[in-house]
Amino acid sequence: MSRGWDSFEAGRGFEMAERKPTKKGTQKSAKSTTATDEKFTGLTDEERAAMKERTQELKAEVRRGRRADKADEESAVLAKIAEMPEPDRVMAERLHAIIKSSVPALSPKTWYGMPAYANKDGKVVCFFTPASKFKERYATFGFNATANLDEGNMWPTSFALTELTAAEEAKIVALVKRAVS
Repeated sequence: MSRGWDSFEAGRGFEMAERKPTKKGTQKSAKSTTATDEKFTGLTDEERAAMKERTQELKAEVRRGRRADKADEESAVLAKIAEMPEPDRVMAERLHAIIKSSVPALSPKTWYGMPAYANKDGKVVCFFTPASKFKERYATFGFNATANLDEGNMWPTSFALTELTAAEEAKIVALVKRAVS
């Protein structure tokens, strides 16, 4: 036996709220309820630019689809490196060379407008953040969760770089090799 919609609502606790008439003089315009001329401070201009770059990268990946080849992605990385100011560019060029030669299984690609290196599934394993990107005092070489760097209950996932010497290069090569193992 059907009890009808009204019975259903009453049985489930659904009730329409009583509509109250609005008062003409007390309504605020949409303009007056929004923030004044204050700018949203959740993200810096640099962070917003990086997000826009990532959106463009994702759209480009979708457009290319399966046609994407490693040469296109590598040229995009090299173009981003070429745009960097001097100290960052030198480090990025050197990192690119040592990662490509020591771990050829990783493919270069841009990630948030930065040079990054992805595994065969296209997941970013490691990346270089130039100091100039976010106006920091040092560049960063970092690893994502796909990197196999687990060491006990705590391990580093990014490293500050102010200069690349042979010692740092050797550490980076060892870390990247371990990350893809």
